Amino acid sequence: MFEQVPYGIVSHDNDRRDDYLYRVSLKCLVKNPDGQVLVVRETGRHCWDLPGGGMDHGEDIKSAIAREMSEEVSFSGDFTYRIINVEEPKHLQPHNFWQIRLIFEVTPKIFDFSAGIDGDEVSFINPLEFKNSEKPTEKLVHYYYSLLVN
Repeated sequence: MFEQVPYGIVSHDNDRRDDYLYRVSLKCLVKNPDGQVLVVRETGRHCWDLPGGGMDHGEDIKSAIAREMSEEVSFSGDFTYRIINVEEPKHLQPHNFWQIRLIFEVTPKIFDFSAGIDGDEVSFINPLEFKNSEKPTEKLVHYYYSLLVN
């Protein structure tokens, strides 16, 4: 008999993090009491987006959310989270791997945010401002928000 290995798992004798078949990405939707959504302009980008990024292998969801929120919006407090959407897997041609994106509503205990090491600017913005944006990333901010209110 042969050993069964779960689909999509690549094991190595070294700690390479760039040799995998898929990537799990997450986005964090934080809304303030006024219904505005926390967005960030990541370093080198020209559009607003929700904080988030790729999970490291072996990282659990709460740790990944905490790390991404720290890197992009300098958040270091406690929070709760719940999943609100799972996107269909996409093949990212430039990187030659598959990605699945998980969208979480994140509720921080304290609302204290500023640009982090991976962010140039942070703001709370009414998500309706992104509804008709020409930038797909900004349109997604509105779409994810609409999942919460519908």
